[in-house]
Parts: sequence; C-alpha cells; structure tokens
Amino acid sequence: MDARLPGSSRWHPRLVEAALALHDDRLDVAERLLKPHLKADPFDVRAIRMLAELAGRIGRLRDAEALLRRATEIAPGFVAARANLALVLSRMGRPAEAMELLDAVLQAEPDAIGHLNLKAASLGRLGDFDQAIRIYEGVLERAPAQPRVWLSYGHMLKTLGRQADGVDAYRRAISLKPTLGEAWWSLANLKTLRFDEADIEAMRASLGASDLSGEDRFHLDFALGKAMHDLGRADAAFGHYARGNALRRERQPFRGEELTRTVDRCLELFTPELLSSAGGCGAADPIFIVGMPRAGSTLVEQILSSHPLVEGTSELPDMPVIAREIGPYPGSAARMSSEDRQAAGETYLKRTAVQRRTDRPFFIDKLPNNWLFVPFVQLVLPNARIVDARRHPLGCCVSNFRQHFARGQEFTYDLADLGRYYSDYVRLMAHVDQLLPGRVHRVIYERMVEDTEAEVSDLLAYCGLPFDPACLRFHQTERAVRTASSEQVRQPIYQGAKDEWQLYAEHLGPLRAALGPVLDAYPEAPASLLQR
Repeated sequence: MDARLPGSSRWHPRLVEAALALHDDRLDVAERLLKPHLKADPFDVRAIRMLAELAGRIGRLRDAEALLRRATEIAPGFVAARANLALVLSRMGRPAEAMELLDAVLQAEPDAIGHLNLKAASLGRLGDFDQAIRIYEGVLERAPAQPRVWLSYGHMLKTLGRQADGVDAYRRAISLKPTLGEAWWSLANLKTLRFDEADIEAMRASLGASDLSGEDRFHLDFALGKAMHDLGRADAAFGHYARGNALRRERQPFRGEELTRTVDRCLELFTPELLSSAGGCGAADPIFIVGMPRAGSTLVEQILSSHPLVEGTSELPDMPVIAREIGPYPGSAARMSSEDRQAAGETYLKRTAVQRRTDRPFFIDKLPNNWLFVPFVQLVLPNARIVDARRHPLGCCVSNFRQHFARGQEFTYDLADLGRYYSDYVRLMAHVDQLLPGRVHRVIYERMVEDTEAEVSDLLAYCGLPFDPACLRFHQTERAVRTASSEQVRQPIYQGAKDEWQLYAEHLGPLRAALGPVLDAYPEAPASLLQR
C-alpha cells in the first residue's frame, strides 16, 4: 500500500499508520484513522483508495466501487485506483467492465504482474480460458517466484479439469510461501485429494507463524478441517471449521433479519395476480438453477450441460444486479410496468450473451442465490425454466459450514445463520409453488443419487428437452466448471456425501433449532412457514 500523496514523495503519517493497520488486518483501526482524515481532506485520493480496500475486505463491494470511482474522477491518472476498481468490478461479477479498465491500466504499466494476473482472471470469468492460460504462463516464465500467480494459475487449470497440473501449481505456490493458506485450502477444495502427515505438519507449523495474516489463518483452518475430516477425526475437524468460520464472520457478519424482512415483503407483494400477469421478455433461452449452495446445483448443471441443446455457463451475477438497479427489491419489482419487465428481460439476455460460447439454444445460469429473485424471473422472463436443487437441510448446511466461500455467502459462517437462511429459502419457494404450481421443477439431491435415470428423465422433460443418454454420462462431459464441486461432477455419482453430516451430529444443536419445522418436513415445506 502506497501511502504517499499524489505527485509528492512526502509520506502522510496518518496514511502510513492506516496502511500498516490494513496490512495487519486491524480494519477497525484503519477505519478510525481514515474517516476523520477524509473529513478534513475529502480529496485525498490515496486515503479514498485505502477506505475502498477496507470496504472490499468486509464485503461492501458497492461502497468500494463508489469510492474508487470518486478517486479516479479526482485523479484520472491514478493507475493504482483504476486497477483496484477493475478488481472490485471483477469480484462483483462484471468482468467485461473490468477488462475495459485493465486495457488502460496495462497501457500505463504493461509489465505489472498484478495487473496481468487480474486480466487473466477476468478473461477466465468471461470464458476465454485459452488466453488466460497464455497470460499466466507468460508471467510465470518471466517471473517464476510468484506464489500468488501460481495460485491463480492453479485455479484456472482446475476449472479446465487439468487436476494434476492444478495440484502441481498449488504445490509450487506453497513451496514459495508455506504460509499461503489459500493454496492449502485450494488443495483441500479439490475434494478428491487427501493430505498426508507431512502436509498436516506443515499446515500446523504455518498456523503457529507469528506473522500469519487473518486470511491465511482461516484458510489453513478450513484446510486442516478437511484433513481431519478425511481421517475420521470429526471433533478436531469441527474445531478447525468453527475457528475458520468465526474469523470469516468477524469480517463479514450476516444480517439475517434483513433477509427475513425481504422474504416477508416478497410474500406480501408477489400475489397470484401479479405473478400471472402479462409482460416480460418471451425468450425461453435461460435455465435457472437455484437453491442453497452445496445442494447439487453443479451436478444438475453438469447433467443438463451434457445435452447437445444446452450450454453451461456459470454462476452469473446479472439477475440480482438487474433487479436491484431498478430500485430496492422487491418493492420496485412489484411496481414494474409490462414494458419495464420486457426491457429487464432483454437486458439480462444482452448482459449474459458475453458468457456464451456456442450456438446451443438454451443456456444455464446456476447462481444458487437467485432463489430470492425467482418471482422477478417470472415477471421478466416468464418462459425461462427454473430448477430448484434441494438437499437435506442438515447435510446441506453442514456441507456449507465446511466449505470456505471467498465471498458472497456470509450466512455460511454460523450454524444458526445457516438454519435461518435455509428456512427463508424454503419459505419463499413454497410461496411460489403455492401461487404457480409446477412453475419450478424441484430436484431432490437424495433422489437424484438413488435413482439417477428417473430423475434425469423428469428434469429433461420439464426443460422440454428430448432424452439424451449423454446426460447419464455427465462425468465424461469435458467443460470448464468453476464451482467448489468441479472435481466431484467429473466422477460418477456416489452416495457417500448424503450422510456425512452425521459425523458432526453432536455439534448441530444451533442448526437444528434455527431450522425448526423445516427439518422435520423435508423434502416438503411446512405449511406454518407461509403463515409468518
């Protein structure tokens, strides 16, 4: 972090102190230093950039974007702020906008490794994996001692199904920086790799490092949790998961009451008359897969993407962005005119076109969190298919607790938060089922595992697709998969994951209490939820 003022070699003492606080993850200290400084000098672009970094670290990406846009308006030549803005846009799921900024940034600093790394990552998010790989390999050929570039390169290789090469890249990153927690977690996150004793000892030694950052620490805890889980040491595994999640929750607390109020408002506003009214874009291209993370959505996507008429894209962020750009959701959605709905549907298709690489007539958007926007999808794309991937609440929530999400899933850091989130999800989907019977097709994970052919047949029939045996050989389909289940869906279905939650049964009291009647009613929704 450069704390010098633009055009000056003088270091500002307050900014130096704030930069050191950010480096040491003392975010509260950094905020206390930066806010009064900016009140006294609102045009200090380096302080604005620091505050934007702070906002980004705690998940307030919109605030970070606004701050960085202000910094670049005040100082158009401030390359570091433009690069930071590109990073924020990329994290917000707007890689095309990030690329526009990066082109200008790389003109100013063509050899900057960080900029090249971000460009490769943005290209990957746009589906241009070949160019991304070329950039990574070019950087590493020139500067091989870059652990974070090896890490990013490993992510890209994993996405493309080159697991052995990905493992080698992650191992190379670790050899350069043994305390790089994200590299250890990336190995764990392959799901198919088991750590040996040397790995476990190395991770434990890294946890004891005096200068270990908070980010490295929680990644190491999640990785060690996976190692202990594989050894059958459930209590030790849970301890690591709990510590890692607690660190994440400190930075990004979940405001569950806000979600509950939003769902309450959805039940109030989205009436049968509104949801069945005319309007919207008539295109039938999208197939939305919604639900909880870790509920089988990647499996469903892989099955459908194996069909010759369906293209798998990824978890696309566009629908929530469009819904919220109209105004506060859900109130603004309920007030849309027929023309507004059509325009919103067309905007979605235009925005997602950049992700498409084939001329197949249908494509998949598998952002799980789109469950909250299912009524909005009905209003703006009434002919789109909607598939709800659902898994047993204990199995699903424990799997989420064991999974480290880089961003966007703050509810997974606490068992009680997970239970409340799952309940609100079931409540809204039950409302849609009640108002529009059959509109959403539900895939129950346990049924898919037990009778795959019957469930796949029903899924294809709902989507209006002829049966194709390739959908049963989904694990042989070669395609890029960016989610945590990328390696699992490249293998045949196995039943072992269904009951893994039982290893942690004695720790799940807060989760059971938060789930309430949803747990006993599964796979149906308890009628009491609709009466809240």
